[in-house]
Amino acid sequence: MKLLIAWIGKTKEPAVQTLTEEYLKRISRYTDADGLALKDESALVKICTQKSGPRYTLIMLDEKGKQLSSGELAQLIGEHQSRSSSTLVFAIGPADGFTEETRRRARMMLSLGKMTLAHELARVVLLEQVYRAFTILKGHPYHFGH
Repeated sequence: MKLLIAWIGKTKEPAVQTLTEEYLKRISRYTDADGLALKDESALVKICTQKSGPRYTLIMLDEKGKQLSSGELAQLIGEHQSRSSSTLVFAIGPADGFTEETRRRARMMLSLGKMTLAHELARVVLLEQVYRAFTILKGHPYHFGH
């Protein structure tokens, strides 16, 4: 399985960039993982609708999305890993959210909770939860020790 974490906009905070790189490195122990900063929403649509190359399964972060526990996220990733060869894309949108047209392209809308998070912070939380999901799937003690 290949995993892509995509976000709209440049990273302004060096600490966020450092944490992004650290969690991508950790996730890469379990699967092929990349992070990608995109200029705008149309760049995300272009990537996910390519006629040639890999197929994509898009999960968008949205405040109105479904809330999952860490175990449920692990189950979602595990099922994708066993049933699909498509690249799993988690996308974090612009500050004003995704357009309705782009939302319709997503397989799922995912919420990190009812609280509003800055987009750069949401990225770090998502990356940590994806890493946690892989540790749950592999029986690593990380999840149970925190």
